[in-house]
Amino acid sequence: MDFAGKTVVVIGGTSGINRGIAEAFAASGAKLAVASRSQEKVDDTIAALKAAGAAEVIGAAFDVRDAEAVAAGLQQFHAALGDFDVLVSGAAGNFPALMAEMSVNAFRTVVEIDLMGTVHVLKGAYPYLKRPGGNIINISAPQSYLPYEGQAHVCAAKAGVDQITRTLSMEWGVEGIRVNSVVPGFIEGTEGAKRLAPTPDAGEQLRRDVPLGRWGTPQDVANACLFLASDMASYISGTVLAVDGALYQRGSGQFGQMMGQMLRSMKKG
Repeated sequence: MDFAGKTVVVIGGTSGINRGIAEAFAASGAKLAVASRSQEKVDDTIAALKAAGAAEVIGAAFDVRDAEAVAAGLQQFHAALGDFDVLVSGAAGNFPALMAEMSVNAFRTVVEIDLMGTVHVLKGAYPYLKRPGGNIINISAPQSYLPYEGQAHVCAAKAGVDQITRTLSMEWGVEGIRVNSVVPGFIEGTEGAKRLAPTPDAGEQLRRDVPLGRWGTPQDVANACLFLASDMASYISGTVLAVDGALYQRGSGQFGQMMGQMLRSMKKG
């Protein structure tokens, strides 16, 4: 996968899965722009992406909930790097909470980050996307189509993200812009993995639950993004692609119950 001369923007690209995606595009020779809320993380990521082989790297710190700040940051990226060949929208927020115990503001916070943050990023980037040939990849979650107890806020927000993916694949497809979502499975080394498997025994149990018999890696998700952004996927748009080792074919199952049971137990305690 050769992205030499291509401009790739990764929002939320300074940690976890999103940073892995940025590093993969850097290793493929792309020009990178990354953003998150932390200037310290942005600076650290810029150095890492240069070491990984990026042709050029810039970054900015802004909050995706602030539409004006997002628009200004994306304008800055465009002025420095030109039209966007690839936009990865990956900023997200999550915490476990039962709906009856969750404040309206807490629910709104996740919707503002996950759903409205995606809206702000996509609308802010729209004028700068390459036509034809621009690619948008939204990083979604299984909560977009599988119900999980303690995750009503995330389920609502991510379902909205995937519907935006599908809708814009039609609205913006007529301009030659492709829009897809990627849903990561259990990915080792992430904050989500630490919450799911705080002990080695828990990690081993989860590994056995994955049909392919292993945890995923950030590179697995990055490979899917490289493919979707490449010419090999030139006729793929409006797709929600799970990178999960077939785990979600089993539905939310015990994972959909586990968090609810934990939260109810904590409430009784």
